[in-house]
Amino acid sequence: MANTALADPDSGLSPAQLAARHGLRVAGQRPSLGRYSGQLWKYRHFIAAYSNAKLTASFSNARLGQLWQVLTPLTNAAVYYLIFGLVLEQSRGMDNFIAYLTTGLFIFNFTQTTVQQGTQAISGNLGLIRALHFPRACLPLAITATQFQQLLGSLLVLVGIVLATGEPITLAWLMLVPAVLLQAVFNAGLTMVVARLGAKATDLKQVMPFVLRAWMYGSGVLYSVKLFSENLPGWATALVQFNPMLVYIELARVSLLENAPLLNDSLPLTWLVAVGWAVVMGLGGYLYFWRGEQEYGRG
Repeated sequence: MANTALADPDSGLSPAQLAARHGLRVAGQRPSLGRYSGQLWKYRHFIAAYSNAKLTASFSNARLGQLWQVLTPLTNAAVYYLIFGLVLEQSRGMDNFIAYLTTGLFIFNFTQTTVQQGTQAISGNLGLIRALHFPRACLPLAITATQFQQLLGSLLVLVGIVLATGEPITLAWLMLVPAVLLQAVFNAGLTMVVARLGAKATDLKQVMPFVLRAWMYGSGVLYSVKLFSENLPGWATALVQFNPMLVYIELARVSLLENAPLLNDSLPLTWLVAVGWAVVMGLGGYLYFWRGEQEYGRG
């Protein structure tokens, strides 16, 4: 009887049964999607603070500081206007080419910079990942938040350019808000995709600039989108209409410019494609990143 009373209650249990009995789980195990989303919400203040710190640090060594977040896209716009507007004369037959070009560059730069930095969201923060336990999606989301703040500063300059080049203030300007928010959701999902890919293939950051440059030329950033329908076969033009960056750039241009051309001449279809890409990439990118949660920082 004494031996029975003193018997170990855990004797005979398998390791899995022992872990379940005492509420233990595998270190680094991927939580359920609902639990992971809850954890991510609890870390929203960390995401905001981390993105603010990254934004401040990115210009801390420059004499002009955060002014470069405006000067950089303006300088790019001046260079591209010199080449495409004056030398190659892409501005012929187009109203307000300066505002048209600048809008395309600022909107595309939001996605371009976010994706470029997203490729190193995991591989560039291994020390932080291995030292602290937190949802790893915080890192690509913080990158998106940082670039979104930079975009807001750029949009103030863009509005000044649009007004200075003779565009009137209209109710259509209000469309810029949902257009930019949809692009931000799209960027967040895409950044999570490249973050997971970059965690496995560190050479992705070397390839990405070439991919993004080709994407820019295929998004009508530097010339009228009507050139696609004029120079491409019908099936290719139909395919280009679903290019997400072309869609978000077109929405921004239609919002700010009175006579901005549309590739498909259908604003409702353009909005539908913009919403579709935000939903598909936002949710798809989040699920794809979550499925690799237990891999980050290993090896």
